[in-house]
Amino acid sequence: MLTWLQRNTLTFPPLAKAMREPNGLLAAGGDLSADRLIQAYRHGCFPWFSEGQPILWWSPDPRTVLFPDELHVSRSLGKLLRQQRYTVTFDQDFAAVIQACAAPRSYADGTWITEAMQSAYLQLHQRGYAHSVEVWDQGELVGGLYGLAMGQLFFGESMFSRADNASKFGFATLVRQLQAWGFVLIDCQMPTDHLHSLGARAIPRSDFAHYLRDHLDQTSSAPWVS
Repeated sequence: MLTWLQRNTLTFPPLAKAMREPNGLLAAGGDLSADRLIQAYRHGCFPWFSEGQPILWWSPDPRTVLFPDELHVSRSLGKLLRQQRYTVTFDQDFAAVIQACAAPRSYADGTWITEAMQSAYLQLHQRGYAHSVEVWDQGELVGGLYGLAMGQLFFGESMFSRADNASKFGFATLVRQLQAWGFVLIDCQMPTDHLHSLGARAIPRSDFAHYLRDHLDQTSSAPWVS
């Protein structure tokens, strides 16, 4: 049964209570305060809903993840990386990245990155949890992504691209940097062909819970502070 979160609590139900249809729906209600979002990620769930719906919290089984040493770089992407076709920065324009991720897509009806969601993740960015990757082409923002870093785990949220392979270029650069910093897992949440082409795969939710338990409070060499 779907649990309705009360606004005065940060309690999330056990992952085992997530629904099978739709896959992983765990709870509804609550708010998008920074504290609630941090607790949600620590408990393996994330918000995903459309304008006009209550806030819906998800924890799918299986979970799509990417292990840094399993990153797949295609021949065309590898050529772009070797040529240093684009310039990549971190945390230089979080607001622009999340706004671009929220922009309408030709293949989607509306966006789940509502204004409330943008405001919430900007607060997480200000608190040192949410981070952005910017991909530049001669000073123009052509791609990027954002997500949360906690312990040795990175929780990816969304990416966008305005140029050939720009989002993949930024993602591959991020993965390599996270690996150098000691990160062990990148949470990709839901499966997509785009992510699978980069090496993402599904693992049981129970295995994902073990990674949360073992690595959320471990330190990394990343300059990000959370």
